[in-house]
Amino acid sequence: MSKSENRTSMENFELQLECTNFLNHEAALLDDNRLHDWFDLLTEDIDYRVPRRVTRERNSEVSEFSEEGYLYRDDHGTLSTRIDRFDNDYAWAENPPSRTRRLVSNIRPEELPDDDVDDVIVKSNLMLYRSQGDTTDYDLIVGEREDRLRRLDGEFKLSERVVYLDQSILDSRNLSFFL
Repeated sequence: MSKSENRTSMENFELQLECTNFLNHEAALLDDNRLHDWFDLLTEDIDYRVPRRVTRERNSEVSEFSEEGYLYRDDHGTLSTRIDRFDNDYAWAENPPSRTRRLVSNIRPEELPDDDVDDVIVKSNLMLYRSQGDTTDYDLIVGEREDRLRRLDGEFKLSERVVYLDQSILDSRNLSFFL
């Protein structure tokens, strides 16, 4: 029997609430441009990927998502470098800073069946609104995220994120934001 089959309704509710609170807190940190605080929510072995969506014919057995091409493919080191770059004068893409709003919904946690691991896989839907400067232009990016949350010292940390965007082409000036 898996962990999820052994949990009571109250334990399922508590896990749902804990995952929802984590993802809402994470979204607030990113929307408030508190990138260093957001970075503290990541494990040192973080794997952060946004594979390119490839349009396929209807009955194709090949995945719609590339296993070779990525919009983002980051680890702890590259994420740290990207965040540190925002602290200096060379972050031209973010001058003026973007204004973002992340709407995270349809949060679906599922504990892994392995009793030795205190990880939770969480699927959620994401809608990111982004504007910048004094123009009427904005980005609206939508997709599904699959996260692996790991409980360390009683708190969740993000150890893996894969974002499956609904768009196959992003009409964005730059990709200087996190999903």
